[in-house]
Amino acid sequence: MTHNRHPASPAPLQAKDASDATEPVTLVFGDASLANELFGPHNANMTMLAESSGLSIGTRGASVTIRGDAGKSVLAQNLLSQLYSLLKAGVRLHPRDVSHAYDSLVRQPETELKTLFQDPVFAASPRKTVVAKTLSQREYVASLRGTDMTFAVGPAGTGKTYLAVAVALSMLLAKRVRRLILTRPAVEAGERLGFLPGDLAEKVNPYLRPLYDALHDMLDAERVTEMIGTGAIEIAPLAFMRGRTLNNAFIILDEAQNTTPEQMKMFVTRLGFGSRAAITGDITQIDLPDQGAGRRSGLIHALEILKNVEGISILRFLKEDVIRHPLVGRIVQAYDDHQTHSR
Repeated sequence: MTHNRHPASPAPLQAKDASDATEPVTLVFGDASLANELFGPHNANMTMLAESSGLSIGTRGASVTIRGDAGKSVLAQNLLSQLYSLLKAGVRLHPRDVSHAYDSLVRQPETELKTLFQDPVFAASPRKTVVAKTLSQREYVASLRGTDMTFAVGPAGTGKTYLAVAVALSMLLAKRVRRLILTRPAVEAGERLGFLPGDLAEKVNPYLRPLYDALHDMLDAERVTEMIGTGAIEIAPLAFMRGRTLNNAFIILDEAQNTTPEQMKMFVTRLGFGSRAAITGDITQIDLPDQGAGRRSGLIHALEILKNVEGISILRFLKEDVIRHPLVGRIVQAYDDHQTHSR
């Protein structure tokens, strides 16, 4: 890859209010195929970068020309250079990866993107590797690996549960823990399911389905069934945790915003020797009944009480950490704006 200061004039991907105050810079990439992958289908990645940064960005062949604010131009050059190096190393970029990488560099310009994209959290196969996609996720993974109890709070789509399952599976398969226990409160999300047929396991299964989904995304169904059968993986409603002491286990409490203070106290005191716990939730999506009568979320209560307790880490994700469809991030922002204006 080379840098040219006097480029030709490719058709720009012009963002609104882009500044042309500085001399344009052109990056020329040696591999045209990788350059096209970097630019994205129909230059989608470069369009995103132009809109996010306010720069004017144009592509021609295997080159990209950047015009606009000097500081933002340097950041964009750094981003594209690092992403191109990752592509050369065999890393495949998904549609949202460029956006998340840009956000990471904006928040922390010295970030080495290879630490985000090439440090696997869990490798199910050469083609299926779970990695942290944002700096917040990377901090979260480090906490899950090194802290006895981690609270993760934030909007939907930030990877709170998914990454916790990935770290737990990696520790289970490495024999650092003997069991993976996944639990969540059986609270209906604003609707009554009514009578559910079947035995107890079949009745609570709908509440636990998201946990099964995460497992099946990382391991094949036969392996999951086998590990559940041997007790290496246990998936159960929160009520089943009462009276137990959980040793040598990685325990994940999902949807913790729907616990009562009593349930949360019960759960956090289950931790035994050699165990680790992850507690995830979104305090903007509380489905507990009768909150107006003084019924509080156990997650909010615990965050207040346990914030200064040694051995407990509390991480808060932002809308910038959403890694689902781009629309999810915009939906989260719209709800946040509405709540702010309604106060």
